[in-house]
Amino acid sequence: MGGNGYWDNSQPFYMRQITQNWIIALITPKAESDSDNSERLRSAPHKNVRNNVIDGSGAENAVDFEGISGGIKEGKGGYNRVSISTVALFTLAMAAATGLGAVPFFFVELDPQWEGLCGGMAAGVMLAASFDLIQEGQSHGAGSWVVIGILSGGIFILLCKKFLEQYGEVSMLDIRGADATKVVLVIGIMTLHSFGEGSGVGVSFAGSKGFSQGLLVTLAIAVHNIPEGLAVSMMLASKGVSPQNAMLWSVITSLPQPIVAVPAFMCAGAFSKFLPFCTGFAAGCMIWMVVSEVLPDAFKEASPPQVASAATISVAFMEALSTAFENFSHDYNSEDASGFFVSLLFGLGPLLGGFILVVFALAFHLQHALLMGTASGIAFILAAWRPLQLLMSSKMGFFSLIFLLALGAAFVHVSSSSILKLAGRKKASVNNLPTVNGFSVSVHTLQSFLSCGAVAFHALAEGLALGVAAPKAYGLGRHMVLPVSLHGLPRGAAVASCIFGATDSWHSALAAATLIGFVGPISAIGAILAGIDYSGLDHVMVFACGGLLPSFGNIIRRGIRLDARKGGFGLAIGVGFASLCLMCTKLVCLHTPYCNSAPEAVR
Repeated sequence: MGGNGYWDNSQPFYMRQITQNWIIALITPKAESDSDNSERLRSAPHKNVRNNVIDGSGAENAVDFEGISGGIKEGKGGYNRVSISTVALFTLAMAAATGLGAVPFFFVELDPQWEGLCGGMAAGVMLAASFDLIQEGQSHGAGSWVVIGILSGGIFILLCKKFLEQYGEVSMLDIRGADATKVVLVIGIMTLHSFGEGSGVGVSFAGSKGFSQGLLVTLAIAVHNIPEGLAVSMMLASKGVSPQNAMLWSVITSLPQPIVAVPAFMCAGAFSKFLPFCTGFAAGCMIWMVVSEVLPDAFKEASPPQVASAATISVAFMEALSTAFENFSHDYNSEDASGFFVSLLFGLGPLLGGFILVVFALAFHLQHALLMGTASGIAFILAAWRPLQLLMSSKMGFFSLIFLLALGAAFVHVSSSSILKLAGRKKASVNNLPTVNGFSVSVHTLQSFLSCGAVAFHALAEGLALGVAAPKAYGLGRHMVLPVSLHGLPRGAAVASCIFGATDSWHSALAAATLIGFVGPISAIGAILAGIDYSGLDHVMVFACGGLLPSFGNIIRRGIRLDARKGGFGLAIGVGFASLCLMCTKLVCLHTPYCNSAPEAVR
């Protein structure tokens, strides 16, 4: 070692001591470290200390693990040390999830009755969030401070309302008067409660289980952020705010999460002491606002039973999410954390595929017939790929495959026909279908949306397989991104092409690809939480593949009627593109640890 300079006497004494302690820590038996770690709560390092390694004597020595394992440091006993950049990155993504709540308002407008129902849903989300905050504060062992925080929050928001009324007429986003005051209060309260969530995430990353625990908490709050963003967006949309501004302000309400998470991670012990009061304070603000402002506004536009039903369903949904993650957290392990991470990557492919399709469609001014043909070609390859694999590997018999494909095709055909007939009875004219918000949707456009529903069902089936296979993946590395993204790329392109060809709107095409991208991760995470195995999933997959055939059979027929040459050319492009992506996935999997450990998910 002398040649490498590690033990050279010219090196400072403290550097030699650090290196010695590092080696001692690495060779310490795992059994001893596990017993020590179960009783020790390790807080994150302060700014002047990088990462602490506890040697056999119990002394702590600062060691810089910067850059190792992509920001995740493996300490003694399998304990994962986490870098500040990792905490910041994950919490930024968590905050950005709030903006997804505004996506529906890019497609629909609210009539007065729906405004009332949305108000009830917003009230339910805020109440459920306040319940979770109270429970979180009590879990830190200071129930009296939670009560004081609730009362302080109610008094604080009351004083804020009186101050705004005395200040004069308030305006925000072209909203004036009392409505502007309510919007300011709602946005302020939702922003305030994000401080508590951010500190909770930071403390979880600094806990004894490190990255795996922090990832689970981050994912749970990210899922909660979507309906919370929907609540803020519904409040703003009911006042006439544009979807873009609603999405922007939804994300702004969650920005305190990454801002607070980093210092909470660095000073976990100090932040834990203030959590009970902070969570109670935010809960008190939300409870006061729901009872005083949100529910009375909802009752103006909808009947009390309707508002109460919407609020109850929202509370039940939010509490179901909380219960699922809480039950899972009792017996999760690092494999499950790895599975969550890979499941989230599963959504990158469709988004990227939709983006590529939209760029090409805009750059080359692709015609509707060609886009419909492209979507159909991709869908037909997706429908044939997995059944052919099962047949060639003798995992499923020929007649069983044909039966499941026919069953899936019949199910989707009957369902789509029933929906189209139901819509046809309500149409105001020969070509237009009225909707509750005053927009008209053509029969062909509705048919395209139903075809995208078949793609979503296909993504759900593949997501279940991924959820079973992902926890078996070997570690967390960059090698996962390419095969998983390539596998989802054709799906996003098919959906974007189908919607773009039907609506001529690239905004709608990208939004549809994004929504389809979330089906796979949600399905995979559900499979991990439910703990299902792979048995029977191939049958579900073949059934879903059969559903693609009648849906896109109608799409290609329409494209050929518009322009037979361009429709056929688009069909060939779609077949070639999907085949290339899926074959490239198989080639990448030849030397990829992820594919070797989870072949059923991506091969």
